[in-house]
Amino acid sequence: MTYDFRTRVSAPARDIGNSISLSGLKDDTTSHIWSRMQRALTSIRDRMDRLGVLLSGLCAVHCILGVVLVGVLGLGGQVLLAPEIHRIGLGMAVVIGFISLGFGVRRHGRIEPLVLGASGLSLMTAGLFVGHGLPEAVLTIGGVALVAAAHIRNLHKSA
Repeated sequence: MTYDFRTRVSAPARDIGNSISLSGLKDDTTSHIWSRMQRALTSIRDRMDRLGVLLSGLCAVHCILGVVLVGVLGLGGQVLLAPEIHRIGLGMAVVIGFISLGFGVRRHGRIEPLVLGASGLSLMTAGLFVGHGLPEAVLTIGGVALVAAAHIRNLHKSA
């Protein structure tokens, strides 16, 4: 008797003599591993898109609070308007955006979410160069809205 790995039941020996048949082991094991890897990668990509939406929302809240607290109440200018926060936030948005949206193009073949995300990142970058105030908030909030929309479209395209 040999063990048929494709059907997972014992079957009469099909090979010469009573040797063990391993012909189905490689194909079955490889496809199982590949399937698990694909599910894991899809889960990671989906999580990165969700993280992109979350970070976009946090950025928008940061911009609105910055305008309200600093502009109206005169509070928290040193923390909320620190250039480092904006540079780090943009850096995270670029890394997460291009990884998840780039993988999305490979997964579903549509470039629209990547173009939409790149447009949003361009607006966010422009917001760094106009100085603090309403123009910066408008550019940044518009940019993060586009980036969030790109991540949401990317999630829907891959479903």
